[in-house]
Amino acid sequence: MPLDLHADVVDLTAALVDLPSESLHEQLIADEVETALRGLPHLSVVRDGHTIVARTDLGRAERVVVAGHLDTVPVNGNFPSRLEADVLHGLGSCDMKGGVAVALRLAATLPEPTRDVTYVFYEAEEIAAVHNGLGRLAREHPDWLQGDFAILMEPSNAGVEAGCQGTMRVDLRTKGERAHTARAWMGVNAIHALAPALVTLEAYEAREVEIDGLTYREGLNAVAVSGGVSGNVVPDAASMTVNFRFAPDRSEDDALAFLRETFPEYDLVVTDSAPGALPGLQRPAAAAFVEAVGAEVGPKFGWTDVAKFTLLGVPAVNYGPGDPLYAHKADEQVPVAHLRSVEDKLRTWLSS
Repeated sequence: MPLDLHADVVDLTAALVDLPSESLHEQLIADEVETALRGLPHLSVVRDGHTIVARTDLGRAERVVVAGHLDTVPVNGNFPSRLEADVLHGLGSCDMKGGVAVALRLAATLPEPTRDVTYVFYEAEEIAAVHNGLGRLAREHPDWLQGDFAILMEPSNAGVEAGCQGTMRVDLRTKGERAHTARAWMGVNAIHALAPALVTLEAYEAREVEIDGLTYREGLNAVAVSGGVSGNVVPDAASMTVNFRFAPDRSEDDALAFLRETFPEYDLVVTDSAPGALPGLQRPAAAAFVEAVGAEVGPKFGWTDVAKFTLLGVPAVNYGPGDPLYAHKADEQVPVAHLRSVEDKLRTWLSS
């Protein structure tokens, strides 16, 4: 059956969950979403790949972007959906088809919001950034994403999580000289050379910074160690991967400079990097949103696509149904109460 965007939000979430959409296999769900949105005369709709953008053009003083990804991680015994005791279970129910359902319902049932709205439903968020549909729009069609404020419908326990941390992974690489372990003094152990870095990490004290009244706490951790040749050989090469979660007041260049200062004796190679996102809670649209939602605002510990909006100069928050602790789990689920609360509060804000 075609998607009914006027259906109850719980039924619409279940219908979306029942459309398989593992990353790189989003054509079916993208086709269904596009068809349903093109049937709404108050929206203009464009498509790029399996990413759909629908917008109102009412000449309002502000424009808000509401975005959610269509893809899921691979199925894990949690397909199709099922409703039990006011909790909807199923792949993607939390991350983030519940949020997508809310956005689709609002797109269909709010033909004249008090703020112009751009709805973005994008592909390939759960895999490497090169495939990310939102990232592609930011590179190739940045005008499609322009606005005064953005809401990413990531699960946030139906509360507001503002901005996000940046993330950077680096490899600390060491070199030694091979030797027989019975004559270890004839070589140089590259794994042992990682010891000072471990001492530095153990002694690390997390920096905390307050931005817009929210306290972001940074993190620095070893997440992988590799090295070794054989059980009787002193290793001549080793590597330790360190992940730095940095507050959004730092740029990626700032984060890299900090890591170089922290580990000056190591050959340091960046393997992954993404900027953080400032909360922007002082912007009028953001302040109005927080007031309308009426929930306590917290910082986002972790990285989300709100960072892409920050790069475009658009302040953004995470706001969606579901506990993020259930994302990607076999028992992924979203409370019915979250779906209704998020829809009601967004509707009130967009209508007031």
